[in-house]
Amino acid sequence: MKIIADENIPMVKKVFDHVGEVKLVSGRDMNNNIIKDAEILLVRSITKVDEKLLNNSNIKFAATATIGEDHIDKEYLKSRNIGFSSAPGSNAQSVAEYVFTALFELSKKYKFNLREKSIGIIGVGNVGSRVKKIAETLNMNILLNDPPKKRETGDPLFIDLETLLAGSDIVTVHVPLNKTGCDATFQLINEKFLSLMKNNSILINSSRGKVMEENAIIKNRKKLSGLILDVWANEPDINIDLLKAADIATPHIAGYSYDGKINGTKMIYEACCKHFGIESNWNIDISDNSLVMNLKKSKELLYDAFTQAYPVLRDNDNLKKITEKTKEERGRYFDKLRKEYPVRREFKNYRIECDMEKREEVEILKKLGFII
Repeated sequence: MKIIADENIPMVKKVFDHVGEVKLVSGRDMNNNIIKDAEILLVRSITKVDEKLLNNSNIKFAATATIGEDHIDKEYLKSRNIGFSSAPGSNAQSVAEYVFTALFELSKKYKFNLREKSIGIIGVGNVGSRVKKIAETLNMNILLNDPPKKRETGDPLFIDLETLLAGSDIVTVHVPLNKTGCDATFQLINEKFLSLMKNNSILINSSRGKVMEENAIIKNRKKLSGLILDVWANEPDINIDLLKAADIATPHIAGYSYDGKINGTKMIYEACCKHFGIESNWNIDISDNSLVMNLKKSKELLYDAFTQAYPVLRDNDNLKKITEKTKEERGRYFDKLRKEYPVRREFKNYRIECDMEKREEVEILKKLGFII
């Protein structure tokens, strides 16, 4: 079979080689002419998979190596009897680690104790539940909002949005992009949303850019004590004024850990094999025992562990250099940061050498997956 794959899906050529002939293409360059003779299409979030792309093509199976599916016209795929798979939860741990590493950087910048803050989590699915787990490990006060889960479970832990916003020092959003229906999230973060937030609270969005009404955030920026953004409404042509307003701004890479990417590749590979009745021969081991942090002299063990495992300010500094580019260069620069993103490993890959007398912090790090 002929396979067209986004060149940014790691190991895709090696993994799918026994399934068919793999041709790598830039996600933004995919068009009907390129894919029409292929049977399998493998994309990431920047490629819109719809009738325009697939009309009169020979595609039998399409997959996205991402957790989001808002770039996929699933109804059209269904109407054409085209198999489909995504990678739900593949990078959930990566995003959760991003959220707290960025928060630890803000706690350092503004001199507050993160563990004394209340955190409101909007959307408690694969990612939100991982964020909740880290918050619990840090013994933070947690507020949860997830209307679909509330209807499904009736769990009183899920509260209404207004109550969460009024009671949270930190609000972090982990919802899919739904443009219609009772659970619509398009421009969820708008004037009303911001007016309901506590004064001097922190807002984080690492879900989807169009979940925000960007001008409303710029207008109400002074109400917020902190702003962390990984996603943008019109990627790759991002809002420069919003970028400048953010404490930490990154190029849609919260879920870009190497572990998360490989998880995504594995999930769509196994779904593809199942669809075509091919035996899976996945045998890739990406564990790494060489990552060691010497924190024996650390005075802020949690901060140092998080920020050395993932130097999020590097990503912030790289994105903010976009302001030095011409308007025409900015989109290409944004994509380049994502395409050439350095290998980042999740906490579970790190061994920490530290002072064992700091028992409370050591136990927290163990629960977070670090090897002590």
